[in-house]
Amino acid sequence: MIRNFEDMQKLGQTNVDSAMKMLGEWNKNWQAIAAEMSDYTKRSFEESTATMEKLMSSKSVEQAVEIQTSYAKRAYDDYMQQMSKIGGLYASMAKEAYKPVEKILQNGG
Repeated sequence: MIRNFEDMQKLGQTNVDSAMKMLGEWNKNWQAIAAEMSDYTKRSFEESTATMEKLMSSKSVEQAVEIQTSYAKRAYDDYMQQMSKIGGLYASMAKEAYKPVEKILQNGG
């Protein structure tokens, strides 16, 4: 229970501090996610370009199919690895966002 004005101020300041910390963590996590997606996009584009160059210089249909099959496997594996990494970043962001709420609940509201 809040008995006086100082307790109310202290509670308000604690809530503001928690909110600012949470926003800082969200910002940091969103930046990490954006950087990961940017790196993935760059890698994917470079891989696609290199594969297209190989396809253009292939000597036979069999070689072209082999190049395309190899590219499809690498692209799929890279995509799945990237999505797993991004999923981990989202999970970390959710955990960080819940910490202030958990603290309030543990302290009895």
